[in-house]
Parts: sequence; C-alpha cells; structure tokens
Amino acid sequence: MKVVIAVDSFKGSMTSLEAGYAARDGVLKACREANVVVKPLADGGEGTTEALAEGLGGTYASVEVTGPLGELVTAKYGILAGKKTAVIEMAEAAGIILVNKKDLNPWRASTTGVGEMILDAAVRGCREFIIGIGGSATTEGGIGMLQALGYKFYDAVGKPLPPVLESLGKIEAICAESVPQVLKECHFKIACDVTNPLCGENGAVYVYGPQKGVKQEEKKPIDKAMLHYAGKTAEFTGKDNSNVPGAGAAGGLGFAFLSFLPDVELKSGISVVLEATGLEEELKDADIVITGEGRMDFQTAMGKVPVGVAHLARKYNCKVIAFAGSVTDDAGKCNEEGIHAFFPVVRGVTTIEEAMDTEIAKKNMALSVEQVFRLLQ
Repeated sequence: MKVVIAVDSFKGSMTSLEAGYAARDGVLKACREANVVVKPLADGGEGTTEALAEGLGGTYASVEVTGPLGELVTAKYGILAGKKTAVIEMAEAAGIILVNKKDLNPWRASTTGVGEMILDAAVRGCREFIIGIGGSATTEGGIGMLQALGYKFYDAVGKPLPPVLESLGKIEAICAESVPQVLKECHFKIACDVTNPLCGENGAVYVYGPQKGVKQEEKKPIDKAMLHYAGKTAEFTGKDNSNVPGAGAAGGLGFAFLSFLPDVELKSGISVVLEATGLEEELKDADIVITGEGRMDFQTAMGKVPVGVAHLARKYNCKVIAFAGSVTDDAGKCNEEGIHAFFPVVRGVTTIEEAMDTEIAKKNMALSVEQVFRLLQ
C-alpha cells in the first residue's frame, strides 16, 4: 500500500510537516509495510516559505530591506535545494502585518522591499522564483518593487518620481536602462488567489483599498491615477495587462509583475505549491492520499488546500482521507469535491489551549490516523 500525505498546517498548532509526519506515524503503526511519502503543503500565503524550504531540503536567507512605510525590516526567504529557486512571501517586506492598524497609510506604503528581496536572491544565484503576494499593506501598483529593480518613473518635466501611490497619476515616462540583465534570466511563479483586475469597481483600490487605509472619498481619484499608470505602462511595454485576472492583487503588484518582468505566471497558490513539491508524480501510483487542515468547513470545499489535493488525486483514482482539528456540520460539501471521508482528530472534551498544543495535536493526529488505517488494513 502506498500512502501519500499532504496536509496543510494546523495554524497555531502544527506546521504542514509536523502534521504530515504525525500522520505517517499513525499509518505505520497500523500498516508496518506501507510505503509512506510525506509532502509539504501550503496555499501560497503565510507559511509557504517554511513548508517548501523545510519540506524540500532548502535553506533560509535573510536580508535587511525597506519595510512598507520606509523603515528597515529583516525579511526571510527560502532557497530550495540546488540554490536556484527562491521562495518569497511578499508580506515579509510589504505586509499589512508589519504595520499597526492606526499607522496604515496607502499614500506612503511601498513594495520597495519586495524588489530588494528579489535582487538579493538573484545575487545569490536564484533564477527561479516562487512569490506569494497575499496580505500587502500597499496600493501603489508595485512601483516600489519596480524602482528597486531598476525601473525609473518620471513626471511631465522629467523629474524622478518616488515609489509611492501619489506618483501613479503623474507618470509620463518610464525608463528601464538601469534594470539588471540578470532579471531576463529569471522565471517568476506568482501565487495569487484573487482574480480582481487592476482598475474599476472590482479592482485593487475599490475592493482592497479600504483595509489598507483608503478612505471612501479617495477611491475614485486613486483609481483614476491607477488607470493613468496602466495607460502609461501599456505605452511603454506595448501590452495592457490591467484586466488580466489577478492584476489587482496586492494593490496592483500582480500588474507590475505581469507588465514589467519578462517571464511571469500568475497561478493559484495551491497550484504553485503542488507543482513545486512534485506531488502529482507521487500520486500516479498511490493508493491512498491523506490531507487536511486545522478546520474543515464549507469554505474548504471552495478551493482551499485539501480540495486542491483531492482534485489532483482524482486524476489517479486515489482514495482521499482528510483529518482536521475541527469539523463543522457543513463540511459535507467536501465529499462532493473529492474527499471520500474526513475525521476530526480531537479525541475528547478539551480546552482550545490543550487542543492546539503542538505535542498534543501531533499525538491526536497519529492516534486518529492509526485507527482509520487499522480499519483499512
């Protein structure tokens, strides 16, 4: 029996690999002869760097970069085995988690540090990039990142513009002479789970601006400035990506990647991670797949990580069993999406603190998986 395990993190309790290895212990306790493969899993957001770096034998790198409001921050990213692939979470340099709610300021917030992280990784020899762009504090169309990468933006009198939101409506010329040649050798996979265009009522400003500090009366003028930026970009690049699904992600950072970097794919976070881990190859001869996450409910069925695994497993007729910290009454929708059965791992009345204790959670996972596989055996 071949069992492939790909479990999302139980946030605040177990990492993806901790949950996966606990499940493996349970399988082997019941079926000693089983061939068990554990793969890391994440959705392209928080925890992706750790899941891929630790699960694929990578290392970590740290670099001091410009934070969202201009302060210096230490950003960590992963370098996968072979030192050719960098795994970067945009939020490490420009995330909303780095800004106190009272200090949110869309007029100052910039993605400069994201570009600095990319350059640091390129200097270290990375040519493949996996970049998660969820959770930004920014609404500046990605010009901060672009300026860090060597692009220059000028106003009508030829004055260089700073990498902030206010500059978007003033751009009249763009220059790429200072962009390093090495970027042309790089391939970027952008983990992006939103489909918003850059501009309009469904775009970056109207939909996501308020959570980053954009006021109601500012939406229209900022969106107009974003449209101006898109137009000048189209003049410069010869292509208009403003309506591509995902262009509005991270305050327009998706648009910046698509428009200015040479080899870019915008894909769902789970798709990017599944490709990176090589999970599909392992599923081709698997009998059973174990997946799961901290809480399974109807939202799980709407494209979250366990369902992404189930859809891939369906191609190879694998049985899919999921385990979760808790299961809601409406989680039955997951059965319709390819999860054949799911089970909660909490084994009795307990406090939240006890249930989320890492050692207790790993024990509960192993014991629950063991009992299910005793039945299968």
